[in-house]
Amino acid sequence: MINPEQRQLVHKFLLLDLAVKSLQVDYLKTEQFKLKNVFLPLMDSLLKDFRNECFDLKRQLAQQQIRMVKWTKIDEHFSDAQIATAGNDVELRYANQALKTKVEQLINNHINEKLKL
Repeated sequence: MINPEQRQLVHKFLLLDLAVKSLQVDYLKTEQFKLKNVFLPLMDSLLKDFRNECFDLKRQLAQQQIRMVKWTKIDEHFSDAQIATAGNDVELRYANQALKTKVEQLINNHINEKLKL
């Protein structure tokens, strides 16, 4: 069983993991852009930041004996995340559209913070 604070960490980790995976897929497509020299450094920076944050969260979760086991796509609308804990496994169901929206917000917020610097 995971408590609310651990669940928030797991949720943030899942969003970061999805952001990294999405950016990696888009990175390959961005290499074909005519203005790739503009976009690739931004994507490199985003990937680096998200990977570092993801690594830190994974370490925090591991210290609490929590780890992500796998994603399972239920159908076009829902996916399950299987989380292993010291006591038992937990399955969290997410709406795919909600995940997509949250990942987009995460990336947009991160870009906006970088532009303010």
